[in-house]
Amino acid sequence: MKNQMWSGRFSTASDTLLKEFNASLNVDKELFKQDIKGSMAHATMLEHCGILKQNELEAILKGLEQIQNEIQSESFIFNIDDEDIHMAVEKRLSEIIGKEIGGKLHTARSRNDQVATDFKLFVKEKTGELMLLLKELIITLIAHAKEHKESIMPSFTHLQHAQPISFSFWILSYAFMFKRDILRLENALELADECPLGSCACAGTSYPTNRALSAKMLGFKNPMQNAMDGVSDRDFALDLLYNIAVIFTHTSRLCEELILFSSTEFDFIAISDSFSTGSSIMPQKKNPDVCELIRGKTGRVYGNLIALFTTMKALPLAYNKDMQEDKEGVFDSVKTAQNSLIILNAMLKEIKVKKENMLKACKNGHLLATDLADYLVRRKNIPFREAHFIVGKVVAYAENEGIDLSEISNLAQIDSIFDEEAMQILDFKHSLNAKQSEGSSSTSSVEKQIQDLEDFLKAKSL
Repeated sequence: MKNQMWSGRFSTASDTLLKEFNASLNVDKELFKQDIKGSMAHATMLEHCGILKQNELEAILKGLEQIQNEIQSESFIFNIDDEDIHMAVEKRLSEIIGKEIGGKLHTARSRNDQVATDFKLFVKEKTGELMLLLKELIITLIAHAKEHKESIMPSFTHLQHAQPISFSFWILSYAFMFKRDILRLENALELADECPLGSCACAGTSYPTNRALSAKMLGFKNPMQNAMDGVSDRDFALDLLYNIAVIFTHTSRLCEELILFSSTEFDFIAISDSFSTGSSIMPQKKNPDVCELIRGKTGRVYGNLIALFTTMKALPLAYNKDMQEDKEGVFDSVKTAQNSLIILNAMLKEIKVKKENMLKACKNGHLLATDLADYLVRRKNIPFREAHFIVGKVVAYAENEGIDLSEISNLAQIDSIFDEEAMQILDFKHSLNAKQSEGSSSTSSVEKQIQDLEDFLKAKSL
């Protein structure tokens, strides 16, 4: 029983099965940097408040630095009997500087507030890293948008041809999704900017501590205002998991379209050989596996969010051992998101856009029908529903002739309401730039959207 620091109350040793089942060390040892950082701040605060002596603080800080070096050099010996990273560090500290001083580090704190602080430090750090990766992805999308403002392609609703747009307009739609992802992460950082350290087990401490000092040392704006909330809150982890889930909703949609657009049926883009794979049996195959894997990983990311929601939904206050399950899913989602954003960005930098094929595809599906209806409303002053009916007859004529609307040579032959000016509408570039509403597909609007995104990135100092 001497290995467990809580064993004073117990008369028999823990069953081996319990040791294995109860321990989280194999998971939470990833938090060793945060744990040591938190312990250094806590010790410094204790000395500032007169609870530790100067020489005791110096010994503790030196010992913690040694432990960090040991873990980083992989010479640190992890023992399952220590249960978690917090006890492993504290036990090793006492071995280095002696129990008389090492044992004082845990004064005025509990593992409950310690783990919450470590985990929140990790979440804040990874949130910032994800924001930077999203910034890099947006920069890549902007580069494509600048290059392809005149590259005309069909848009889709119900996966049917809709109206002409530019490749720039299409790819910028994803840039704005990722912009919102940055804003969500930024908002989550603001909500997570309160420090749990010093909340202790659930009710605070009778020692004269200074929680504002330790919070400031750890980069938090304020201490958490209620100790019970401080140790039981995992909103910050749920926020990160939710934000990653939304990011994957966007990346999965993008990857789905890249898969479609790189297929033989569309042939709008070509994915580089560097980011494609082949078939074990079909020599001709070139598979978009990066896109498919990101699309597939979305399910696991969603699952991690639901798992933590389910863990937290009915827990009585304050801390419960169920909350030990809070970290593994977060670690997995963070790593998955980082790896996916990095490879997606690298792949996007090398895609080839096939302008001619996209323009050719615009000649299927009568993409200019809405433009023609709008012309009748604007120039002939007739109700839109009547214009809709007239253009419907024009589409039917084109269908019967086996041609696209854009290939009609004389609209007046179909309906006398049309004149020579109407023929100018049957041009894809004219359609693209005729849009005047804010956020539209016109080249001038696309240029403004690019500028707005660049201004956003600059303003956020990302």
